[in-house]
This record gives sequence, structure tokens and C-alpha cells, in this order.
Amino acid sequence: MGCDTMLEDTTRVNLLYDFYGSLLTEKQRECLELYYQDDLSLAEIADQDGISRQGVHDIVKRAVKTLDNAEKSLGLVARFTTQEKDLKRLHQILSQKEVMDSDRTEALVIVEKLME
Repeated sequence: MGCDTMLEDTTRVNLLYDFYGSLLTEKQRECLELYYQDDLSLAEIADQDGISRQGVHDIVKRAVKTLDNAEKSLGLVARFTTQEKDLKRLHQILSQKEVMDSDRTEALVIVEKLME
């Protein structure tokens, strides 16, 4: 797995965790935080918690699956990501000194979409 892919996965899991972390058990939350936020290895977490490396791996894997399933059901992260992209575009349009009619129309479409 390349460095960019690992960073993307870490970012994705952390975003899912922000939205759905409350659905996890305390142990799952702890392991995910140590692995994805504190950047500890599975072995380091295992040593710290007194369980096997495989045990930590299984906990992390189940936790990520729970987060992925929640996103598939609810789609909150996808909605947030889309809204964030729309707001950046809206900011870009409105930051121009002069707004062309086509940009004004695009801005209104974005605002209507965000109000849904």
C-alpha cells in the first residue's frame, strides 16, 4: 500500500470516526484512536492493552467495518463532503470582484441544493 493510499485510508477512517464513533464499543474507539490518530502500531497497542497483535487487528477491522456500514446506511460523510465542496465553490464565486451572470446562476443553484 502506497503512502498516499495509507494517508487517504487514515483520513477516511478518521472522518467516519468523527461521524459514527459513538456506534463503536469503548474498546473499538480506543484501538481506532491509538492506531489512526496516535499512529501506534498494532504491536504497540497490543503490548499496551495486554492482548495479541491479531486481537488488536480484529478489533480495528471490525470497528472500520461498523463505520463503513453506518456510512452505507446513512451517507452522512458523503453528504458532508459534497456540501463542503459546494461551499468552497460558492466562496470562490462570491470572492470575485465582479460576478458574471453564469457564476451568479451557478451560485444560486448551489444555495438551493444546500437548502434541500
